[in-house]
Amino acid sequence: MKKLGGIIIFEEEYVKFLDEQRQSATGMRLEMLQRDLTGTKKLLSSVLWPVLKSFEGLILEYEIVSMSGVKIYIDVFYEPLRLSFESEGFVVHAEKITRDRFSFERMRVRTMVTYGYKYIPFSWDELDKNPEACRRSVFEMLGRFTSPMGNGHSDLSVNEREVLRHTLGLNRSIHLNDICQCLQLGPEAARSVLRKLVEKNLIIPLGKGTKRYHRYLIRDGVADYLF
Repeated sequence: MKKLGGIIIFEEEYVKFLDEQRQSATGMRLEMLQRDLTGTKKLLSSVLWPVLKSFEGLILEYEIVSMSGVKIYIDVFYEPLRLSFESEGFVVHAEKITRDRFSFERMRVRTMVTYGYKYIPFSWDELDKNPEACRRSVFEMLGRFTSPMGNGHSDLSVNEREVLRHTLGLNRSIHLNDICQCLQLGPEAARSVLRKLVEKNLIIPLGKGTKRYHRYLIRDGVADYLF
């Protein structure tokens, strides 16, 4: 997909995604979703959409309740790995923050930890000036915040090894089409290879839902195993 086409697709999918999120929301969460979401959209367009290639598994303004009963909202929550992504502007979160707000933000982080969520904040400046570094961080987290690899690596087929080598060379998530081209196989045969690599805990599917997975990320440590 060309860059311009990618931007157009993001805008179209974002509008649909936001509408779905609002339709499923009530009360304060709905109110939060109707506010200015400039920072959240920046996080999605610059980092999460390019990495995940979809909005599957993502929840906007995810609601949790602190130990004191206060409702807390996470900008973008990635449900499959329980990742709490935040997009923070300097003026709101640092320059003009009050003492009470500062204490509240610390309580928010503690609450996320209590729930077992990983807190992953990005500043607006990072998203604007160095989005590639932000994306690399997310790729690394997706690889690390998963269960350790299994033990069934010794029986890798030629095609499975080739997929892993090809993926390591790309340094990004892979699409089913990448594997079709790499192995010169049709979609079903390529998907069968990917499925076996998932079963062996060497790659992880990105996204969540009833649809078939189309993008995959290689697990951390696979390069050491292969070479």
